[in-house]
Amino acid sequence: MRLTEDGAGVRDEVDDLVDAWREQRPDLDVGPLHVLSRVSRLARHLDIARRSAFARHDLESWEFDVLSALRRAGPPFQLTPGALLRATLVTSGTMTNRIDRLAASGYVTREPDPRDRRGVLVTLTGDGRDVVDAALEDLLAGERELLAGLNTAERDALAGLLRTLLVPFDAD
Repeated sequence: MRLTEDGAGVRDEVDDLVDAWREQRPDLDVGPLHVLSRVSRLARHLDIARRSAFARHDLESWEFDVLSALRRAGPPFQLTPGALLRATLVTSGTMTNRIDRLAASGYVTREPDPRDRRGVLVTLTGDGRDVVDAALEDLLAGERELLAGLNTAERDALAGLLRTLLVPFDAD
């Protein structure tokens, strides 16, 4: 964190980046970089923090994604592979591979779907529930640290603004 020359505010690397672009390309409106470059940099920091939280539980990010989708489903913690596809945004082949690997680790089981003779249900095991719950606790502790510089009203405002930006993407 650096103060501006007049000591009035805080500057970061994005301010320097934007200033350099303004100098080199005064014909362009580089204003979007103030927001989106910060979002991009924050996303990298968040990814590092998340990977670290998951690694403490010997999980990869994709493993947490699948296990947490099952955990959020509530008892009996079951979803079809298709529902897991929609929750994690991966291809069918990728999901099959992920379920195979999680089953080999003892975190999920496959069971016949009683409502569809050809279908299966993926079920979170007790070990899977324990590891995803512990990883979630670590994740949330780290994310609280990342947001520590904001008060509750600022966090709520930021969440609302980011929601506004994300809604069109999620609608697709």
